[in-house]
Parts: sequence; structure tokens; C-alpha cells
Amino acid sequence: QVQLVESGGGSVQAGGSLRLSCAASGNTYRRYYMAWFRQAPGKEREGVASIHTGRGYTWYADSVKGRFTVSQDNAKNTLYLQMNSLKPEDTAVYYCAASTVAFMINSLARNDYNYWGQGTQVTVSS
Repeated sequence: QVQLVESGGGSVQAGGSLRLSCAASGNTYRRYYMAWFRQAPGKEREGVASIHTGRGYTWYADSVKGRFTVSQDNAKNTLYLQMNSLKPEDTAVYYCAASTVAFMINSLARNDYNYWGQGTQVTVSS
């Protein structure tokens, strides 16, 4: 089992920045991928950014490329999402997710993620 706890959400004006954190505990050695997803009201949950925990490879949704950066601190078992140049359309509940699947064709698809955090709200005002 892996437990995930997000923090760092809040309200910010357009153009501002936030950094989300996700602390992992439990059988963390079994995590191969970790990712950030988000879900806006009335919309499907979508992948935002992901990272291969062993090799450090990262992937981003087109909508956040150049603005968001995913990173990890393996010593602290913590995942981060640095969000810059925030837009009102970034408003959503952001979720941290972990997967024990060793290889993914699409690491921004939610199907292979088997551990989820409780989510943290990000609100961007214009």
C-alpha cells in the first residue's frame, strides 16, 4: 500500500505561481510512475504531468508545457508540481497518483494509477 497526501493548493491571480507537494508513505519502493492529475467541475480527470521515479523522465500535457514542472525528492518520498503563469482554466482539484506498473505507453492516462491522494484545490482568478 502507498499513501499519498497533497498540500500547497490555494487561490492565486492569473499569472501567479503555486507549488504543490505530495508526500508518499508506505511501500514507496514499488512506485514506478508518479503523476499529477486535475479535475475541473463537470470535466473528466486529466493527466497534467508525470515522472518515472527511477529514471526521472517527465511528460506533460500540452496545455501546461512550458508553465508547469514536475520533480521529485526521493530522499523525502515527495513529488512536486511547480505551476507558473497560472491561468483561470488551470482551476481544478489537483490529485497526486502513483503506479506500480513498470512500463506505461501513456503515463498521463489514469487507468494504470492505483494509488491516489485526496486532492487539493487550486483556484486561479482573472
